[in-house]
Amino acid sequence: MFSIKKVAGIAAALGLLAAGAVSVPADARAKVAPKILTVWADSNRAANLIKAIGTVAEQTAGDYVAGYKINVVGYTGFDTLKTAVDAATSANGPDIIMGANDWVPTLAKDGKLAQFTLSSSAAKNFTANQLGDLSYNGKLYGVPLDINNVAMLTNDDLTTVPTSFGEMVAYYKANKDSAGLTRGLCVAGGSMSWGAAGILSALGGSPYAMSGGKAKITGAPFTVKTFAQNVKDQLLNVDGTPNGFFTDSDSNCKQDFIDGKVPYAVIGNWEWKDYVAEGFDMKKLSCVPGIKVNSCGAGFGSVSGALLTSFAASAGDDNAAKSFLNDFFGSAQGAMSYEKYEQRPPANKAAASIASPALKGFGLAASKASIPQLGTFLNGGAKDTTGLVLGTKAAPGTKGADVPSFWDALPALWSALVSSDSTVRKDPTVASQLFANIMAANAAHSVNN
Repeated sequence: MFSIKKVAGIAAALGLLAAGAVSVPADARAKVAPKILTVWADSNRAANLIKAIGTVAEQTAGDYVAGYKINVVGYTGFDTLKTAVDAATSANGPDIIMGANDWVPTLAKDGKLAQFTLSSSAAKNFTANQLGDLSYNGKLYGVPLDINNVAMLTNDDLTTVPTSFGEMVAYYKANKDSAGLTRGLCVAGGSMSWGAAGILSALGGSPYAMSGGKAKITGAPFTVKTFAQNVKDQLLNVDGTPNGFFTDSDSNCKQDFIDGKVPYAVIGNWEWKDYVAEGFDMKKLSCVPGIKVNSCGAGFGSVSGALLTSFAASAGDDNAAKSFLNDFFGSAQGAMSYEKYEQRPPANKAAASIASPALKGFGLAASKASIPQLGTFLNGGAKDTTGLVLGTKAAPGTKGADVPSFWDALPALWSALVSSDSTVRKDPTVASQLFANIMAANAAHSVNN
């Protein structure tokens, strides 16, 4: 457990120090050479955790875990971090990884994560869904950190927050020429796959069907006929050409939105300060509205986590790592001290209570409509066993061909539906059925992966 001295300092700074707390003199700690607890993270999260707890040189042994200092190692990006984690061994691996929830199944199966039990005091700060995001086969492997999601921001210099997808399209059509709009809705944060998942859902599509809070592994992930008709009604002209409201590119989206050339943009919860600096009102955040009035498209709303590795036990650091997970990341004080710098919607309910309007807006969008990010369903790996997954009855595909991942399939779907290049566009029903086949194949493949 990190020291009463450090807890008191954090809590007092946040106005949370309970009456009667007693500090422990520094000289009461054991005067022995400190051990090092190692945490790996991407560069942004690493920098923000260091701001919260200090560098190794700035810490005093026992500030956070008795007898230990915390060494935070940053990697240039999430992909670089994941590559390092995949290559790590007990000889060089970290004690804790700050990673994505969809890393958990693979890393757990590979034996790189260790089962973890949250203390009762820490567990009450999280929802069952958040803990489920960091679990595999019913076992928990870490502590939820923050919610990873996007939300739609309305350019209130142009219009008001819409209540339906059709309302957005109608505004665009009525004002595109007079206002010089380049698009109606675009994706400024998260790419045309992850960031655009809420748009897919708003139109009636989904990477997988959800039932009782769980993804279904059999059957079509959505009703193709309904999705294709919504695409025709909202995104296409009568002659089948794109109406320009939504395109298959996120190029220049952010700047066009800032310049008043786009009325609605999907933005990431890691970049909201950029928009505040430009004068945008974070109270205008919302989900992507669905076809039905006051409905919401469901984007990914999973959590990142501080994950316990099996390497910690190999190094004799597992008890210390568990202590840091419970008493820092699992506590309101620790979570708030970290999120003060991270500035994403905190998973910790107590920490969320002091979040800024922007973070509350992202949190509200996630709570209204979100689906978990399930890597085993999304990351591909399936084979086309029928010859119809990647083809049609009229033009069968190749049996045994690799089925694309969601990350590749959704951008391809947008191109098939709304690309300015007529040579890549397909009939909406054909394109939608192909995407549904791809996701159904990957869902079935997930059973054994």
